[in-house]
Amino acid sequence: MLTPASKLELEKQGYRIVGSHSAVKTCGWTKNMIRGEGGCYKLKFYGIMSNQCMQMTTSISCANRCTFCWRGYKAPVSKEWKWEVDTPEDIHAGAMHAHHQLLVGFGGSPTANQAAYAKSKEIKHVALSLTGEPIFYPRINESLALFNRDGVSTFLVTNAQYPEQIRDLKPVTQLYVSVDAPTKEMLKEVDKPLFKDYWERLLLSLDYLAQKKQRTCVRLTVVKGENDVLLDKYAELIKRGNPDFIEAKAYMHVGPSRERLTQENMPLHEEIISFSKALVKHLPDWEIVSEHVSSHVVMFAKKKFKINGVWHTWIDFEKWHELVNNDPEGKLFTSMDFLRKTPQVGLSGKGSLDSMPEEKRKRFLAEKKELSSYGEEAYKFVDEKTEEMEFYAGKEEKEEIEEKLVITK
Repeated sequence: MLTPASKLELEKQGYRIVGSHSAVKTCGWTKNMIRGEGGCYKLKFYGIMSNQCMQMTTSISCANRCTFCWRGYKAPVSKEWKWEVDTPEDIHAGAMHAHHQLLVGFGGSPTANQAAYAKSKEIKHVALSLTGEPIFYPRINESLALFNRDGVSTFLVTNAQYPEQIRDLKPVTQLYVSVDAPTKEMLKEVDKPLFKDYWERLLLSLDYLAQKKQRTCVRLTVVKGENDVLLDKYAELIKRGNPDFIEAKAYMHVGPSRERLTQENMPLHEEIISFSKALVKHLPDWEIVSEHVSSHVVMFAKKKFKINGVWHTWIDFEKWHELVNNDPEGKLFTSMDFLRKTPQVGLSGKGSLDSMPEEKRKRFLAEKKELSSYGEEAYKFVDEKTEEMEFYAGKEEKEEIEEKLVITK
């Protein structure tokens, strides 16, 4: 699948190639958590411990060339699988080994929290979202079964170009479908799809998503000046997929995407807040629940997750593994059967401007008459602290900790 030059380029970017078509790369938030600097948005929203999370893909290739993607255009693209198929067992073992090797340096690092590093040796979560299209792998269900067997939760992201694979997918802990534009014409410009029937594929993918009984999410990657319009059309697509959760996340100006987009295309967190507040007006069955300021992302949830006035968006992972291993087809349980209370919810009022150096912030504000395209300016900030490391207290203290936990970095 990969030429020697492409493989070398990916390795320079921190990837480790597994077999002939899979890859692993350490997430920055995994490193942050090991350093005791806080976890990613999936920790705050869903309860994943970032230091125990592996980021990988079972297929480096996909059928889009998205303008906002952080991978280079030298990576393979294809509408059909043209390569040998590595075994799920080889991918599983190879990915685990590569992930551990990428972290081994923390063992002697003076900046690492050694308790967090020790925990990282036991992988408990996998984000099948690194690059490419993981659902494209012909034996993806067998890979999921191996993670389930080993007590590893699965978050899988698909770009909605393989609807039949979504239909046939066995239960994952949380299944994401990316909706990158509100109209057919705009999706073609943003995603650069290979399939001619890309829009129909997206619609069918959302139809199949709506049939899933376990946790689902629609991901919106907001590129300022490109796809941050027509919120009523976004709402129509979201309602069609009927996800449990929605994530509105800013495009991040990193990697090879900088060759295609500019810094101006990356929304401030304040702008994501404004986008989300405008979008939720079109979505009566969902509410804004939380945010992760550093990632420029806002999470919405179906109102059914607000039980007796308390949000339950976190995952009871022990319960999940019990359910999925006893019912691999997912016929007898739903997303409501493995919930935990969300320790902290709400919008902080903090944003991107708060982290800018004072002189840069002054210049920015002087040049911007309006912060947001949605008619809302948000210049209020509050201090936030991250205390995920409290999870390393004894098990008997866990419930008490969750009552007071603040996870807002």
